[in-house]
Amino acid sequence: MKALTFLFAALLLAACQTSRDTGGGANILIMGEDADPDTVPRDSRVFKRVLDALANEMNDEGFDVYDETAVTLDDFAQGRTRRTDGEIIDIARSIERPPMDVAVIYAIYTHARKRGHTDKLHVRIAGRLLNVRSGRRLGNFEVELPRPANVAPDCGERCRLEAVGRNARTLARDLGAVLARKLDGETARATPARKKQTGGGHRSGLATAYTLTFVGFDMDEMTEIEDRITAFDGYEHLRPIGTSLKTNEYWYETSSASARLNRNLRLMVKDMGVAGRVSFGGSRFRVEKINRRKRR
Repeated sequence: MKALTFLFAALLLAACQTSRDTGGGANILIMGEDADPDTVPRDSRVFKRVLDALANEMNDEGFDVYDETAVTLDDFAQGRTRRTDGEIIDIARSIERPPMDVAVIYAIYTHARKRGHTDKLHVRIAGRLLNVRSGRRLGNFEVELPRPANVAPDCGERCRLEAVGRNARTLARDLGAVLARKLDGETARATPARKKQTGGGHRSGLATAYTLTFVGFDMDEMTEIEDRITAFDGYEHLRPIGTSLKTNEYWYETSSASARLNRNLRLMVKDMGVAGRVSFGGSRFRVEKINRRKRR
């Protein structure tokens, strides 16, 4: 009886673990781009309707979607319109609680062609996926109405926005479904590495880029460090950024959790038999060797 109870508990735990792994665990932030004067401004009802439809579609696909206003309420100005790409990306990178993995950036374009008897209103929604930490583009797509909508020649801006709104939600759902599929492919790529982790922490399933800075280590120690960090679970890419006799900086890409990488760096320093300090903030790790005074 005890054996059956234990088996049932094990199966239940495995099922729970499977459900947690679904969706890749990436934190998603959906952000509107409206710097182009031909785009719908983000303070309009149409813009919010598209945002809600995109968020709902990606949430249904199993991704963790966060509300921009909620996670930026305390530290950022609210209600800004006509934001540039640089501002949008800086906001996404600056959010730390919780850290964002992917920004879904979309823009709604409208254009009316006059025909005398009517105006032909063309509507297009373009979206792209951006790895917040590394800056790598993960995919893009756009959807548009199969045929333009007819509006009266004297239809003003508010009238046109209402016409856009009648179709925008359907287009947004289609766009969300496509982007979710593209993102699902990216997260699935790192699933084996992610499942090896036992250290907890923030896990996205995406290759995340970090800057690793090592201070106070000599050349032989740096050679050993390079061998060790490229053997960590989830390792994908290493590139030197700057080197000197006592300071070495690297661009390091891994699908491992930030907490796991932090733990691995601490264990590495301990295993090398040196005194050191590991600090972490944003996407930067700094490992400093604590040298003892030499006797002469």
